[in-house]
Amino acid sequence: MDLQDGVAIVTGSSSGVGAATARQLAERGANVVINYAHNEDGARATQEACEAYGVETAVVKADVADDGDCQRLAAAAEQRWGRIDALVNNAGTTKFCAHHNLDGLDRQDFLDIYSVNAVGPYQMVRAVEPAMRRGGRGSIVNVASIAAVMGIGSSIAYAASKGALVTMGLSLARVLGPEIRLNTVCPGFIQGEWLEQGMGAENYARAKAHLETSSPLQLTATPDTVAEAILYFLAGADIVTGETLILDGGYHLNQLPFARR
Repeated sequence: MDLQDGVAIVTGSSSGVGAATARQLAERGANVVINYAHNEDGARATQEACEAYGVETAVVKADVADDGDCQRLAAAAEQRWGRIDALVNNAGTTKFCAHHNLDGLDRQDFLDIYSVNAVGPYQMVRAVEPAMRRGGRGSIVNVASIAAVMGIGSSIAYAASKGALVTMGLSLARVLGPEIRLNTVCPGFIQGEWLEQGMGAENYARAKAHLETSSPLQLTATPDTVAEAILYFLAGADIVTGETLILDGGYHLNQLPFARR
């Protein structure tokens, strides 16, 4: 898909992977809808960075857990440009809770996390589908996590929600074609302020050092490297749908029972 003069929606694009993805879309000539739920300053900074590439942008405050907000977010793109070519379901949330602490999560925690991480992407797909079909093309990327396939991460509820997102991606890819492709990326540890704040500086530094010495590539992801993978699915994989790509420097390979220790 040629993104030049296209229209892309990136949820949760006020910082991190979402902001990096919005910038890379703009660099390729796409007009971008920048979405935030709380961080307007970050969204405006993303807008400024995108518009430096000469594209048009719109900043829309919306909570993807709210179906009405999802419809409004899609409508903002169509009303401004008359089309929607790409959607990146990046918005996410979690509660940091050690997995052994079963009392640390309750029913509401699961519902809150699922409403953003799984229900939100479904609602966004449903909101953009009509415009993408009318346009005859569309590409969607869901941002899941290595937690989805390894059962690790910030909490059991988070891992379960991302697992649901991966499974949902398979189901949706079957029914969205031929006009619309849907693929999923599963980043591992992503360098950045959000994870450092959630883990605490000491745990963050320890985990990063461990991953960078124990994974086959001795690398951890950055927002930009994750965005590059997202852009591959959006713009460079016209024959690919229903795929799930792990971005963790190969760390998951060490967890196989026959892996060298």
